[in-house]
Amino acid sequence: MPWKETAVLDERMEFIGMYLGQIISMAELCREFGVSRKTGYKFVQRYERYGPEGVRDLSRAPHNHPNAVSEDLQELIVACKTNHRTWGPRKLLVVLRRNNPEINWPAASTVGALLDSRGLTIRRKRRLQHATPSVALTQPGEPNEVWCADFKGHFALGNRQRCNPFTITDAYTRAILKVQALSKTDTNAVKPLWVAAFREYGLPSVIRTDNGPPFATNGLGGLSALSVWWIKLGIRPERIKPAHPEQNGQHERMRRTLKEEATTPPQSDFRAQQRVFDRFMQEYNHVRPHEALGQLTPASVYTPSPRRYPLRLPTIEYPSGVQARHVRTNGSIRWRGSLIFVSETLIGEYVGLDQIDDHHFALYFGPLPLAILDDHTSSWLPTKAAAKTIETLLQENHQ
Repeated sequence: MPWKETAVLDERMEFIGMYLGQIISMAELCREFGVSRKTGYKFVQRYERYGPEGVRDLSRAPHNHPNAVSEDLQELIVACKTNHRTWGPRKLLVVLRRNNPEINWPAASTVGALLDSRGLTIRRKRRLQHATPSVALTQPGEPNEVWCADFKGHFALGNRQRCNPFTITDAYTRAILKVQALSKTDTNAVKPLWVAAFREYGLPSVIRTDNGPPFATNGLGGLSALSVWWIKLGIRPERIKPAHPEQNGQHERMRRTLKEEATTPPQSDFRAQQRVFDRFMQEYNHVRPHEALGQLTPASVYTPSPRRYPLRLPTIEYPSGVQARHVRTNGSIRWRGSLIFVSETLIGEYVGLDQIDDHHFALYFGPLPLAILDDHTSSWLPTKAAAKTIETLLQENHQ
């Protein structure tokens, strides 16, 4: 049998001593200890090279791994991560391969392990999944079908002024169309930015926002001055459910990246902060790869809308059979000899009333149903009673 397990080191040292003393031949020595001559010569050579430590069992791990990342490659990966601290291994590899295609780069898992060993990995909390809205949101199939906008995440600049980052993105390509540092969040502050975006990129089909000002109000249909303007431009407002930002998930993900890369630390004033936002927008659109786009950049996929911003605001027209009514200066319309309040937001506009059954009419502004009128009482149905009918009308308009 081979070395006795109870005293392996003693057996091997006795073997080496007898060999060095030339008491018997190697063949007889190996037979005496029950090992092959190959094993006997191996331990003799290890003893001659390493001394007594050579007869111990050595690690079986290879000294050089064929897939090990060289020091030079490690430094390139770490440098790329330093420049893009919020990026994961896959995004980093896309840029590294793009800039150095001749190098055989390691797998994303290897890069992740390297970054983790250097303490460069950002641990993120697992996010809970939420239910989708009852009326399905528009799923874009090409650029400019849906734009997303948001106005939250304010922070203090170095001069203690409050900065509100205003952002517009294209939902299909993830391209950032506008990111602006503003001190106010009202219609007067954002409308010039919308005009600039429309003139540069054309008009989208849908604009998706939350339910806060200046995008929505508590009036009929949640219409605000901005959404009225959008409808007259042929754009359909689409709002997520209250307290469900995940329904605008692509835009929210961009805003998280914006916060990590462009607001920490905050700049000294608005001008300096806008320069950082401009650099972020350039990198996000032209450098940063996106997994949902097959690791392409948004700028390589996005194309402007063929619908151009008009020189004159179009007039809303209603199909035959829909009764148009002018909204008076007090926000009311005349119906069956009575005045019925609609909305101050719609003063000066025309709304349409389309008969649903013998007793009910749907109130429209453009293609958007706002409320249900009870013709017997000349009053609007309660919100919950009208909600299901309006939801059905919205779904029909989507088709």
